[in-house]
Amino acid sequence: MTSHTWWLLLILTVAIAALIYLINGRLRVHPFVALIVVTVATGLVAGEPVADLTGSIEEGAGGTLGDVGVTLALGAMLGRLLSDSGATDAIARALVGRASPRGLPWLVGAAAFVIGIPMFFEIGLIVLLPLIFSVARRMEERGGANGSPYVLLGVPAIASLSTLHGMLPPHPGPLTAMTGLHADLGLTLLVGFVCAVPTVILSGPVYARWIAPRLPGVRPDAALVAQFTGAEGAAGTRHAPATGADGSGARPDTGGGPREGVPTGLAVAAVLVPVVLMLLRTLAETVLDEDGGLAAALAFAGEPLVAMLAGLLFALGVTLVRGGRSGEEIRESLTGSLKSVAAILLIIGGGGAFKQVLQDSGIGDAIASAAEGAHVSVILLGWLIALLLSLTTGSATVGIVSATGIVAPLIGGNGGLEASLLVVAIGAGSIGLNYVNHAGFWLVKESFGMDLTQAAKTQTAVQTLVSVFGLGMALLLSLFA
Repeated sequence: MTSHTWWLLLILTVAIAALIYLINGRLRVHPFVALIVVTVATGLVAGEPVADLTGSIEEGAGGTLGDVGVTLALGAMLGRLLSDSGATDAIARALVGRASPRGLPWLVGAAAFVIGIPMFFEIGLIVLLPLIFSVARRMEERGGANGSPYVLLGVPAIASLSTLHGMLPPHPGPLTAMTGLHADLGLTLLVGFVCAVPTVILSGPVYARWIAPRLPGVRPDAALVAQFTGAEGAAGTRHAPATGADGSGARPDTGGGPREGVPTGLAVAAVLVPVVLMLLRTLAETVLDEDGGLAAALAFAGEPLVAMLAGLLFALGVTLVRGGRSGEEIRESLTGSLKSVAAILLIIGGGGAFKQVLQDSGIGDAIASAAEGAHVSVILLGWLIALLLSLTTGSATVGIVSATGIVAPLIGGNGGLEASLLVVAIGAGSIGLNYVNHAGFWLVKESFGMDLTQAAKTQTAVQTLVSVFGLGMALLLSLFA
């Protein structure tokens, strides 16, 4: 490598260190502001012409938000409607209604897996807490539970929600990585599901059986249990610790009043509409004639934005017909759903700007040159960068968008299996070592009444297991790339 290549790599190293310091240092700068400041400084020091720098920032932020922003907003609205209509309750209770005590952790994990498709980690956990607390309290009353029933049921939910949040579109992190790496949507969904299922099993029900007996004293505050389960154990009221995705501080407002009943079939359909449309698009592209009308229609319907819109409209219909809520209440719910994702949208835009400046300034080419000389697996490199940045900045989104920008030059723009596996690996890295600088850590700790050690053995350990198993599955599948 030339001296100029080494100089560009040094600039990248200093830029990452500066980003970490600005977010975690004494100033506690918001991640979006920190990303923009570091992006401008990186471009100037790397020698990008001043006249081109602002164009790079606008192109990167605008392009990323254009691909991801609207889809993310629709996904937040969809998740809120599913919660308010009672669809998520219907799915969860149908899965655990007739389960044996031994099968409950598996079925809670399955319920969280389905519910987690359109929902952020924090919102999905808040939606599931009434179910988890109600069933755990019944297990306590009956006796015979080995260890804490709250840990036994909570760990599978944490594993499922965090796996989907980090590794599968249409969640914002994987969707951002997929866009930046030019990965195929359908292939990424397929690979993500293949990697997610064993990851959830090992880090969820299997780990729960091992850790629950070792944490027998974990029990949420009695008032919080009563708040979530109601006087007679009905999961009707909705209250939650005040927190938001990526530490935005915005509490996911889950509305007031009890959830109305929704038929289970409609509930499942509302969750799966976007996923089915995206998979049909892939099927059309691989099986049908590209020039045919059906292939064109399915390709259009399977675009992430269109698929999420279809899911939102379906859920809106379910809410209007079976939810018993007025139009004004629904509009307030949709408005409230955007509060928790506003900060994420800004961070994604800042990350897109950072990625574009890295490419336009020549740093991306320097990364590719260094990686080629070091013979480092791009999947392992993407996972490690996302893990370290997420750990040090406290934001999985920062970890994903920054890692995507750094490793994108290593695979070109042709997509393929390697690109989809890299999306999964980067997403898995972003959720590992989740500790005190992550909002999700505190949500789990306070909701389940844990001390720091107990929270580390559950939330931190589970998400680190998800991260490691996700990487392992990606590396295993890469043997076939």
